[in-house]
Amino acid sequence: MNRYAKLALGLALSLCSGLVAAQVPPSPAVPAPAGSTVLPTAAKVMADTAVAAPSGAHALTEADLTTFFDGLVPYAIKRGDIAGGVISVVKDGKLLFARGYGYADLETRQPPSPETTLFRPGSTSKLFTWTAVMQQVEQGKLDLDTDVNTYLDFKIPARDGKPITLRQIMTHTAGFEDTARGLLPATTDEVDLENYLKTHIPERIYPPGQIVAYSNYGCGLAGYIVQRVSGEKFADYIKHHIFDPLGMTHSSFAQPLPPELAPLMAKGYESVSDGKPRAFEPVDPAPAGAMSSSATDMAKFMIAQLQGGRYGDTRILQQATAELMHSPQYTAAPGLPGFDLGFYQEDSHGQRIIGHGGDTVVFHSDLHLLLDANVGIFMSFNSAGSEGGAHVVRKAIFQSFLDRYFPYDAPAEATVASAKKDAARVAGWYESSRRNDSALRPLYLLGQTSVVPQEDGTIVVSIWNNYAGKPLHWREVGPLTWREVNGDAHLKFVTDDNGDIAYWATDVEAPVFVFQRVPTARSMGSVSLWGGLSLLAVIVALLSWGIGGWVRRHYGRLIALNAPQRRSRLLSRLGALLLFIDIGGWIALLVSSMISEDMLLQGTMTPWLYLLYVLGVLALLGALAVVVHAVRCWMAPRRGRWVLAGETLLALAAIYLSWFIVAFGLISFSVRY
Repeated sequence: MNRYAKLALGLALSLCSGLVAAQVPPSPAVPAPAGSTVLPTAAKVMADTAVAAPSGAHALTEADLTTFFDGLVPYAIKRGDIAGGVISVVKDGKLLFARGYGYADLETRQPPSPETTLFRPGSTSKLFTWTAVMQQVEQGKLDLDTDVNTYLDFKIPARDGKPITLRQIMTHTAGFEDTARGLLPATTDEVDLENYLKTHIPERIYPPGQIVAYSNYGCGLAGYIVQRVSGEKFADYIKHHIFDPLGMTHSSFAQPLPPELAPLMAKGYESVSDGKPRAFEPVDPAPAGAMSSSATDMAKFMIAQLQGGRYGDTRILQQATAELMHSPQYTAAPGLPGFDLGFYQEDSHGQRIIGHGGDTVVFHSDLHLLLDANVGIFMSFNSAGSEGGAHVVRKAIFQSFLDRYFPYDAPAEATVASAKKDAARVAGWYESSRRNDSALRPLYLLGQTSVVPQEDGTIVVSIWNNYAGKPLHWREVGPLTWREVNGDAHLKFVTDDNGDIAYWATDVEAPVFVFQRVPTARSMGSVSLWGGLSLLAVIVALLSWGIGGWVRRHYGRLIALNAPQRRSRLLSRLGALLLFIDIGGWIALLVSSMISEDMLLQGTMTPWLYLLYVLGVLALLGALAVVVHAVRCWMAPRRGRWVLAGETLLALAAIYLSWFIVAFGLISFSVRY
């Protein structure tokens, strides 16, 4: 689970803090304590740990894996400011490699054991929920294309008359907006799957089956459905029907952990530099990310998935069911990876790859299955690290793993003749489809990304730089399809029924959302310009009101206004003050949510939202007072041209800020976030 606020404020968007697969850019660094060594940036970590693709594949053996990982991982976690981690690799139905690195406990210097030390795989837990769903499908108790309300004791409202199905939930196309409140409650006593689902129903902001938008709520819903049709509590069901058959004795969805497993839990840290262990992180809804497991237990699950549901003499899925689970179900753009049933596609290096990542605040994990090679790799780290260290390191490790054992030369693709024209066509601002529109529209305004055409016909996307910190350039290699210059990654722009650009998708990161085009008026480029100028006009008016009044009193030169005019001017300035306080309050709230995950994940921002909503209503009334005063100034005799110009500019600023308050939901009175 990456920090929800930092996802948006870092110009990327995907989570919600907490339970999203690895798809966000590095978050701001945690300051190092006095006397400590300042670590290099995340880009430096990636550059240092990446291994150039060899001319031929290395043999995938235990000995070579030991050489590879032992030479790479200790250095990578040290540079990433990460306490420790575990890695396991399977091939052809056998555990090939498993090792722990660094420390499970910084205080005792205890290294992690791949067999017995538990890590929190975050959203990788979802794969167990999806497997449970497929078990129930196999038994005929669930149908992937039936209205989910059939299986519930409460109702998910329809959108445009259309219900949602388990197939849509498993491909994250149910249309739910993102939510974070209550995702990581303060204590395990607050975890209650049924209550969470019934009290946190998110808005459906897209028609079902059309737009991918990663949803923790959707996975929680699927887990609750398994609980209802099986008659077993979700955690018990997973234990009896997945963990026990696979011999996963060091795995649990229980919160808190059972007494026999609790002492085996690795400590979690923000970073080594911070060095303060975090408490066990409860997750609600549990099916979305509450699992704790060891590296070798995760290896058993990978083997079962790679072998069509079979592990040794037991089965958790029938072959046909596993093949269906691993078959393509949805893609946001033809030719790009999308979703199977619960697994997302990660095809690379000529390999058919599926997997899932996961993050809590401090634990960061990845699981990848190379289906045709019959190879799986799992890794988990117990620190976020500095400058997004864990995100960068785990991506670098997998990339280097593929380069070493599955080297691949991507086919050449020529730049198309219409590149410059098409670059101008796709230019603009875009926002993540995984977002919250009910209460946090201002947060996602800050998360918009720009596509900028260059003189040579390439484009630059603002959220991506290379390892040296320079913007990545993309060249068009097919109709509305761009390829990274000197790289293999692609972007594809998709049009709507009218031929206008609707969104773009990419294989740079997990396909858990797309970036949708933003109308010019709501774009960061427009809002930052006109909103900034409007706020500046308000500030100047307030300063001139205070300072100017003091100067006039000091020199005995008061403004010649009658009583109604003085009253109108006073109300206008009070209106400007309310506008300033409301906009300033929102800025302060967003900054606070970036600093403290609890604001979002535990819902402590709720009372502040209500206060700001009330201020928003008052600010709109204040804006009306500003406009009325400007009109009266024009109607009154003997007002100077500079006074009229100033009052007019202030009125225009008030009108724009009023539009902003309404357009971005600053008076929505919604606390769905």
